[in-house]
Amino acid sequence: MKKYISPSLVNGKINAPASKSYLQRAVIAAMLAQGRSVLHNCTLCDDSKAVLSIAQSLGAKVIKDYSDIIITGGFQVPSGELNCHESGLALRMLSPIVALLPDPITVNGSGSLLNRPIELIIDSLSQLNIKVISNNHQLPITIDGNLLGGNFEIDGSNGSQLLTGLLMALPLAQKDSIISVKNLKSKPYIDITIDLLREFGICIYHDNYQQFRITGNQSYKNTNYNIEGDWSSAAFMLVAGAIAGEIEILGVNPKSKQADIRILDVLKAVGAEISVSNESIIIKKNNLIGFDFDAEDCPDLFPPLVALAANCKTPSTINGVSRLYSKESNRAVSLQEEFNKIGVSINIDENRMIIKPSQIKFNTVNSHNDHRVVMATAVAALCSEQGIEIEDYECINKSYPDFFNDLHKTTQHK
Repeated sequence: MKKYISPSLVNGKINAPASKSYLQRAVIAAMLAQGRSVLHNCTLCDDSKAVLSIAQSLGAKVIKDYSDIIITGGFQVPSGELNCHESGLALRMLSPIVALLPDPITVNGSGSLLNRPIELIIDSLSQLNIKVISNNHQLPITIDGNLLGGNFEIDGSNGSQLLTGLLMALPLAQKDSIISVKNLKSKPYIDITIDLLREFGICIYHDNYQQFRITGNQSYKNTNYNIEGDWSSAAFMLVAGAIAGEIEILGVNPKSKQADIRILDVLKAVGAEISVSNESIIIKKNNLIGFDFDAEDCPDLFPPLVALAANCKTPSTINGVSRLYSKESNRAVSLQEEFNKIGVSINIDENRMIIKPSQIKFNTVNSHNDHRVVMATAVAALCSEQGIEIEDYECINKSYPDFFNDLHKTTQHK
């Protein structure tokens, strides 16, 4: 299917959807706790639905009550395989957790997740004497072992999601553990994990993100937990306001540990008008200059930043391209191909992406089954000559199902 986005002015306000980074972690923590936990301010995307389904398969009881999710903890061997669908976080987070159970468990996925690398999962669990059987180093995998804890080393250069799973699983192991981590990327996501675990009664200690010390035989406690708004999703709408009018985003935490809050740093650098309060963020269009930004720790900002750079007066550079190759698509190539179609020149020089601004022209672009490519091209279309047509746009359900509704509520055709 195709969706046409017309040249439009932006003026309005929206509520940010729930952060799936927080929500997915909180669902699993509540599953591991004894008793009843209540998660507040929940909106569900496909990735979050996948984790909720897995929690139920592993023994938790789940009740959805408007924006609350009530979870009664339970953790047992599932009757069948666990399906992460297309959630990379679910796969990497749950692999160490299910290794705590005594019987072999098969973990599978769908779509692009079937092609994502899993060598790091196999290597890390093998160091802990967990047997992992894979399909030629791809999904499905069968995890067979009784995770006891111990000391081992992992490579963090491809992200922090597996480390999150290990930090959630090892407190329940019998022995204490020490994880040595080399070249950790996406450190803010580990801050999210550690802070959330603390709310559920779990303590983690680390030395400058290089060595993590985990005491075994801890217990998760049930709790009430508020899911904050998602900066990854809000970034697209904030860019829309910066290039095409004015927008107010409610429900985001201005002191958040989410990596993508750094969109504010870029918007300030380019010259957008910004007003920040505890209640909302307001962004207004202004004359925008190019920027130079390091996205190594926040690679999900690449797509909205490309849309922003296309509308600046001078070229922009984003560092961290190596973090894009194993997303829902090869996101570096996807962004380059689709923005080139609409007249925006993107060059990739080793680990740098260089974007030259240009008048955005009409064309039909493809999503590459990548939700963030869809949102980036849709935002770029607001300042185009004749709009843009997007093929296979439904993949936005992975992270932000209401994106087009929110865009429609805040735009008026030129």
